Amino acid sequence: MMCLRAKIIDNFVKDYLGRSEESVALHLGCGLDSRYDRIGNSHVDWYDVDFPEVIDIRRHFYEETDHYHLIGSSVTEYTWLEKIPLGKNKYIVIAEGLFMYLKEDEIKQLIKKLTERLGNFTLIFDAFSTFAAKKVKNHPSIKETGAVVHWGIDDTKELENWGPGIRLVDEKFFTANEEIENLNFGTRTAFKIANLFPIARKAHRLLIYQIG
Repeated sequence: MMCLRAKIIDNFVKDYLGRSEESVALHLGCGLDSRYDRIGNSHVDWYDVDFPEVIDIRRHFYEETDHYHLIGSSVTEYTWLEKIPLGKNKYIVIAEGLFMYLKEDEIKQLIKKLTERLGNFTLIFDAFSTFAAKKVKNHPSIKETGAVVHWGIDDTKELENWGPGIRLVDEKFFTANEEIENLNFGTRTAFKIANLFPIARKAHRLLIYQIG
C-alpha cells in the first residue's frame, strides 16, 4: 500500500511539475522519503519539511543545493513558511502519511497559513475514512510506534466548507488505479475485490484540492 501510494503521488507530481517552470514543491512530513530524486525535475524549487531530528538524519543522505532545501520544523510551527519564496508560477503541497496524525483544527490552521503565504496552491494528501481512522489504531505498525491517528474524512466536499477558494479536484482510489496492474496476481485481485465495496474503497484514498 505504501509503495502504491508513493507511486501514484509521484505520477501526479511529475505531471504537475512538467507543465510549467518556476514551480515550488513543499513535501510536508517528508521522513526519509526520496521523492525529490524520484521526480527528477531540475527546475522545481523543492522543500522537504519534517521535525528537526528527522532532518538531521536526512542530512547524512541528502545535500542541499540551490533547488533542494531541508527545513527542520514541525509543520504546525508556522515560522518555517517564511523560508518559502513568494511569487512563483505554481505551488504544490504534498502531505503523504501526515494529515491522519493531526487533529482537524491543526489541519485547518495549516491550510489557512499555507494560503496566507502562498496564495494559490495544489494540495495532495492521503486520508482515511472516519471508520478506518478508528480501526487503524489496532494495526501492528501503529501499536509499535505509539503513533495516534486523529483524523479521517468521509465527505470529500467537507474541506470546501473550511474556507473560501477550496475546491476538490480529484479523488484517487488505491483499489481502482492503473498502477495495481503492476502488482502480482493475488494482490491485484484483492484490490479489485475491495473496490467492489464502498467501505473498503473509501477506507484509504488520495485527495487533491486546489486552494486559493
